[in-house]
Amino acid sequence: MKHWVEAARVRTLPLSVSGIIVGSFYAMSQSIFNWKIVISALSTTLLLQILSNFANDYGDGIKGTDNDERVGPKRAIQSGVISPQAMKKAIMITSVLTLCSAVSLIYVAFRDTNITYSLFYLVLGILAIFSAIRYTVGDTAYGYRGYGDVFVFIFFGLVSTIGVSFMVLKTIDPLLILPATAIGFLSTGVLNLNNMRDEASDRKSNKNTIVVKIGGAKAKVYHYFLLVSAMVLTLVFAICFDLYKDANPGEFNPDIYVFLLAYIPIIRHLVTVAKNKDPKKLDPELKKLALGTFAMSVLLALSMIYFFTDILLQIYLYFTQQN
Repeated sequence: MKHWVEAARVRTLPLSVSGIIVGSFYAMSQSIFNWKIVISALSTTLLLQILSNFANDYGDGIKGTDNDERVGPKRAIQSGVISPQAMKKAIMITSVLTLCSAVSLIYVAFRDTNITYSLFYLVLGILAIFSAIRYTVGDTAYGYRGYGDVFVFIFFGLVSTIGVSFMVLKTIDPLLILPATAIGFLSTGVLNLNNMRDEASDRKSNKNTIVVKIGGAKAKVYHYFLLVSAMVLTLVFAICFDLYKDANPGEFNPDIYVFLLAYIPIIRHLVTVAKNKDPKKLDPELKKLALGTFAMSVLLALSMIYFFTDILLQIYLYFTQQN
């Protein structure tokens, strides 16, 4: 069990649900919420991430990409604690579970509405499962041709954030594109950081990630672009939400900007990357960036429903009553 938990790469799971959190709480801020949809969406996303991690372990393991020259924790197949056959079976089982969770989610969200929505999301779910597996598995794995960033941006940014919001609201609010893009950029940044760390071993294994294609120096610039753009887009979203979407449009609401606290670890991370001269030492930054992204998503989500003002109000009322 310990080895399977390690193969699932638990530290990547909070990052994968960031879009679901923001999208669902945005719907709540519009006075519409459905816990069944949110729970089913979280389940589907977590299973999709685990499936992707299993497939990545299997694909890189059997191709020899995960070898002794690779930086970071040893993978299950690389270390021999899980056989390729067992991992392949786990991929099949997780694929079925992910599909079942997706179907359940679609049923809960659209059982009383247009069947076109159900069919669209079903196709999207199947495509997500297929893409998660094909990232490193097979002779034409797109992760070996530099398209992994596109998959992460689309499915863990745009699809998760806008997708769950549409399931609840039954409409797409263009404003939500801003945080969806931001989360997509941050999630892609985590992958880019991983590829920066593994550049040398990936190059020898013919895994042509974007980092391998453009080189470490330009990969740093690409990394700055992803993270700085994400912070700018999130701030623009907060300003627009404060002006047009909150309960008192046009009035300054400090709650909305609490997420700026999460910029501190992200900026510190950028400074570390800028000063780094040994890609192997970037490994600890993966967890920091993933948790920083998750923290920003949670703070942004809670700020949209005035969580912090309510907490302060309750504290104030408590002490005034005591007096």
